[in-house]
Amino acid sequence: MFDTIILLTGSRDQHLALTALLRAHNPALSFRCVVSLAELEAIERDVLGRSRLLAFTTSVIVPADILAALGHDAYNFHPASTDYPGWAPAHFAIYDGASRFGATAHVMEPRVDCGAIVGVETFDIPGGVDVRGLEQMAFVRLAYLFWRMSRDLACQPGPQPVLPIAWTGIKSTKQMYAEMCDMPADIDAAEMKRRIDAFHDDFRGIPLTVTLHGRRFRLDGAACAAAAPVALDAPARAMAMAMAS
Repeated sequence: MFDTIILLTGSRDQHLALTALLRAHNPALSFRCVVSLAELEAIERDVLGRSRLLAFTTSVIVPADILAALGHDAYNFHPASTDYPGWAPAHFAIYDGASRFGATAHVMEPRVDCGAIVGVETFDIPGGVDVRGLEQMAFVRLAYLFWRMSRDLACQPGPQPVLPIAWTGIKSTKQMYAEMCDMPADIDAAEMKRRIDAFHDDFRGIPLTVTLHGRRFRLDGAACAAAAPVALDAPARAMAMAMAS
């Protein structure tokens, strides 16, 4: 019997909006809202057997035994298009000079960002957008994708239909991000600009550095030129405010 949805999110602030949306479609549902692996592992096995797991902008990797114990599948909402699986996807999209980006919903597997695709949203990347602006746009599309799928997720106990879309691109990792931030002394001007544009904002805790004569120097973030953020329209701002962390 399907009677519970487990919401695994990056912030407790997201739970209220997501549960309200799902409960509006199916008032009989129960919810377990968690943000950490420890909280997830504490859920009773009999509850897992009656549950569907929905992960939304979380860094928690769900263990294989929990995925196997779920009675009604698990879906992850990834804030990037299918050609940017992995960690910090917006940064790598800016570095690549990508022209399109988006949001993806997929079946959760023990390995991250590799399961079958069940939902997508895509958009053109505006000229001049910076990383934070792109992440904000992707989050709004991800929230819309969750809203679009919410009725079926709340009411249909069976698996979501799989789309004929495959993951592409290289799955980015935290190690790849760190390597991009550690610039060599002989880096040329064009490559340095690409890395500054994509990785100058160290809010992920990994600053840009340059290595000279065996010593690593941290770049002053204020000296890195940043593009102006893109303004969102009123509906997009409202959706982002309702579901943002």
